[in-house]
Amino acid sequence: MQRVPYNFNAQKNLDVLSKGAFLTTKSGNKINTMVIGWGGVGVLWRLPVFNVVVRQNRFTYELLEKSREFTVTLPYVDLPQALSVCGTQSGRNMDKLSACGLSVVKSQKIATPVLAVPGMHFECKVVYNRLMGQEHLDKALNELWYHKEPNDYHVFYFGEIVDSYITD
Repeated sequence: MQRVPYNFNAQKNLDVLSKGAFLTTKSGNKINTMVIGWGGVGVLWRLPVFNVVVRQNRFTYELLEKSREFTVTLPYVDLPQALSVCGTQSGRNMDKLSACGLSVVKSQKIATPVLAVPGMHFECKVVYNRLMGQEHLDKALNELWYHKEPNDYHVFYFGEIVDSYITD
């Protein structure tokens, strides 16, 4: 493990995120990971933050609301099966990590683990969350992303990045 600043490899990390990364959270003995393709790294309240969005009907949402922390793994290797399983199946119904051959390792500063894959890892503590609403969303985006399930809007989570590192 090599500790790096949160903005290390920024362009590479954005490229990886656009293809699919993993958001993991843990509550009690339940661990779940899901695929994210939306998110961002920045600075708010003079804190380095990772912002992610999670729909309320996701199992990850339930765990995240309890744990108030998450990790993000940006894989530096191709993981098509893991991206497929973790992006289409629910952790309510199966152990996604086992199903796609992934394992986790203990995080450095929070209880939620990181995936044991080569890549960039962020450990985050939620400092703010908010349900998005139709009233402030561009109509074209609303039609594109929410027409199939009206009122299933994402919750924005802003997590203070408390540690960031790369693993091989």
